[in-house]
Amino acid sequence: MHAWINTNLLANLDELPADPQHIYHAHPEWIAVPRAVAAELYGMSPTDVRYRARIVEWSKANRAELEGIYTSPAHPAVREHIYSIWMDVLAKYELDGLHFDYVRFASPDFDYSRTSLDRFRAWLETRLTISERRLVALALKADPLAAADAYQEQFADFQREQVTALVERIYHGVKKRRPAAIVSASVFANDENAYARRFQDWRRWLQMGILDVACPMAYSTDTAVFRQQIEVAQTTAQAAGKKVWAGIGAYRIPAESAVEKINTARAIGTAGIILFSYDFTATPGPLNPTGDYLQRIRRAAFEATPTVSPH
Repeated sequence: MHAWINTNLLANLDELPADPQHIYHAHPEWIAVPRAVAAELYGMSPTDVRYRARIVEWSKANRAELEGIYTSPAHPAVREHIYSIWMDVLAKYELDGLHFDYVRFASPDFDYSRTSLDRFRAWLETRLTISERRLVALALKADPLAAADAYQEQFADFQREQVTALVERIYHGVKKRRPAAIVSASVFANDENAYARRFQDWRRWLQMGILDVACPMAYSTDTAVFRQQIEVAQTTAQAAGKKVWAGIGAYRIPAESAVEKINTARAIGTAGIILFSYDFTATPGPLNPTGDYLQRIRRAAFEATPTVSPH
């Protein structure tokens, strides 16, 4: 039994939380802010109803890459809260593993919250000359986004560091309490997209030894693309002495295509398979008319070595 834990995804855009104790209401200062409204919100109290309303309004109008409202990976209280959830789950349940999902930024449009911008400035100043610091300080008087805009590569590095720091702390926290527990993560299969647009540097996590298993979400319907993405992950994991469970987008393909991808992953040498999602494999639909998708896959690919892990 592995606990599957959402990390930075906080709420669905179309079903915002009603419970006043929900973090969305109780800690609006934890919410990640898009760049487009950052200057407007920088000086506004997060408790002002307009604060969340502007984030939601912008997000709904630009939802191509957004699953919902996210928390800020740069906020220390957010990281502390997520860490406490992991340790609480670990203490209360006899788990074999714990799994990160949504351990990333929503998109490169985030996070431009005041906390993130202020912490980036402090981070940046340790890397600048005295004259550069003065220029940044002067520019910030007129524009709170000046440092992030002027040092975009450094800002991206800072963003990645925030996510990596959380993964590292949680990994060591888990291993200290239960060394045998497996720490895994769903990651963007396109490693360049993960690195540059989600600030999810999962290849580095493997190299650092702070992730036992990478689970690339290789949900392409094209088996050649699937193979290439899994090979990149497998090469990185093998060099670090870690493992890969290949994520297959079962919800997008017929059972025969899923079996083809399972066999491809096996040929590459991955340690396991994840089918997304169990709901799809158990519910009748256009690609699963008889509702026995998972049974058909088991018969075709897993009778000898049942390593499937639908979630």
